[in-house]
Amino acid sequence: MVLDRACLTLIGALFAFAACAWAQEGAPSPDAAISGSIHGVVTSPDGTVYEGARIVLEWSGAAAPPAETQQTDSDGAFTFTDLKPGAFKLTISAHGFSAQTIRGVLQAGEAFDAHTITLPVAAAASEVRVSAEPQAEIAQEQLHLEEQQRVLGVFPNFYVSYDPHAVPLTARQKYQLAWKTEIDPITWAMTGAIAGLEQAANTFPAYGQGAGGYGLRFGANYADGFFGNELGGAVFPALFKQDPRYFYKGTGTIRSRVMYAIANAVICKGDNGHWQFNYSAFAGSLAAGGIANFYYPASDRGSASLLFETTAIGAGEGAVQNLIQEFVIRKLTPKLPHYGTGTP
Repeated sequence: MVLDRACLTLIGALFAFAACAWAQEGAPSPDAAISGSIHGVVTSPDGTVYEGARIVLEWSGAAAPPAETQQTDSDGAFTFTDLKPGAFKLTISAHGFSAQTIRGVLQAGEAFDAHTITLPVAAAASEVRVSAEPQAEIAQEQLHLEEQQRVLGVFPNFYVSYDPHAVPLTARQKYQLAWKTEIDPITWAMTGAIAGLEQAANTFPAYGQGAGGYGLRFGANYADGFFGNELGGAVFPALFKQDPRYFYKGTGTIRSRVMYAIANAVICKGDNGHWQFNYSAFAGSLAAGGIANFYYPASDRGSASLLFETTAIGAGEGAVQNLIQEFVIRKLTPKLPHYGTGTP
């Protein structure tokens, strides 16, 4: 009888222990119950959300956890999660803007809202930089960086500036950029590949086949690129004082970036910093098309109306290229210098 009672007591103790362990396993951990978060949005002075701003989260105290770093997303937002309570400091910075600091105390389980953080332009720093050396020298340094931009490390991507505040190019530098593109080995290789495809498809049959036909097709393709690039990227930009480059936006909503890319098919930035109708691109396209009539077979030459139609189609193709530049090419360009949309 005494043995039976001892057994029952032991069995009851085991059930009690198992129930206690099950309850503790199902209950949330203390860390999960007290974890919090910090979030906010970063904008530029004009109210545009800023993608790529650097956010550093630091904690106070002897046993403070290590600092965390993030970059704002395409909506200018950032979020730090799974944070323990305590005093913290946020440092927000971006190239060309004055850094901002926010201090606070995160309570257990709190979703701390840092609200909208506006980064003021670092005007003083910009003035010192411009006055320290002539603008032409600054533009030459920026141009040197652009001439190293290659998609997948191979294909030239020289006519894009990832610095929204790039110094205007001089007339000589516009010719330098055009010439750099025209003599690039990849330009020659691509021209040769296109000529080979045209020969295989017997495009422009008046050129004939064989080495002679290939040479004529190669020459015509290279001439198209040479005159189009030289006229639209150097001669007319120098004449109209316009910048032939595409200025990557990289910030704002997807819709605003799409509209910006499409608009840049017909407008450009002038050397005075103002946006204006892209006379250079349209005049260059028309002039290059007119010159092409001198070296294409008579049966393949276009009328004046066809020339204007081709120019309009070219503007549409330019819009597509700008969209690819805005959303794809930057990610495919390795060793890209950090400019206004990246970390300092």
